[in-house]
Amino acid sequence: MGNKDIVSKQVLSHLAADIANLLLHLDVDLQSVELLDTEHQRVELRRADLVARMRKKLTGESFILHIEIQNANQPEMATRMLRYFTDLHLQYPHQPIHQHLVYIGKKPLEMAAEITQPLFTYRYAILDMRTVDCSVLLAQDTPDALVLAILCDFKQRPVQEMVNYIVTRLKELTAEDESSFRNYFEMLETLADNRDLQSHLHEAKQMLTQVNVKKFASYNWGLQDGLLQGIEQGIEKGIEQGIEQGKQLGLQEGKQLGLEEGQLLKARAIARKLLSAGTFSLEQIVEFAELPLEEVLQLQRERSN
Repeated sequence: MGNKDIVSKQVLSHLAADIANLLLHLDVDLQSVELLDTEHQRVELRRADLVARMRKKLTGESFILHIEIQNANQPEMATRMLRYFTDLHLQYPHQPIHQHLVYIGKKPLEMAAEITQPLFTYRYAILDMRTVDCSVLLAQDTPDALVLAILCDFKQRPVQEMVNYIVTRLKELTAEDESSFRNYFEMLETLADNRDLQSHLHEAKQMLTQVNVKKFASYNWGLQDGLLQGIEQGIEKGIEQGIEQGKQLGLQEGKQLGLEEGQLLKARAIARKLLSAGTFSLEQIVEFAELPLEEVLQLQRERSN
């Protein structure tokens, strides 16, 4: 997982907890995570990607979680995982060990998850990130979920634009807490290295210093809630227009008109974003934006012109 020596233990502990809870659904206590040193010297230097001791919330069970992130199929992967297991078991003989390989490669997963011998069977778990819906992580709209979304398969979505969204939204959510943003960005760098996205991440970071982040707040990949900050500005504008018209219609009627105008502006903006993404059917856009099909078709024609 890149050069972990330059990443703080606090950041890696946080990352281990996020993977455990958001991807592996282990429901661990965030405060219980303790990063473990796993360096073992034999003929060659071997180091597991991420190893931490943690505790489950409900049962209080303490265990060791070993996470290996792999971006290509390796025929000998099961054997490597077994060697990691024996090293960990020798070092922590009384601790249960959970091993998970997180596969982020683009080619179909072909690695075996077990070794079977006449008197011995060994197994570990594999999570294929191509089966994880990136929209689910983005929809959570939390810094932790956004960081893990960098591991997802972006499908047909432009890579740079996806990375830009993750970084800018992360900046918004951490607001003025520069230290928090810096820690999350370190996590992003650690994971992006596994997908060869360092150059994209660097460009996104450069963008932050050149462009007002609010310009990117309304860039969304069609999440169903449609709560885009940029679109909310449209609602406010509609309300202002309605109140202005309320001078002739009466203040209360004007406010109602403004709300209706704002909702219409919001719905149209959502529809335009979904059309721009290019991954949603007209039926889905009609459902998400809550607009008549005829109006969505009209927006589609305007976009093509």
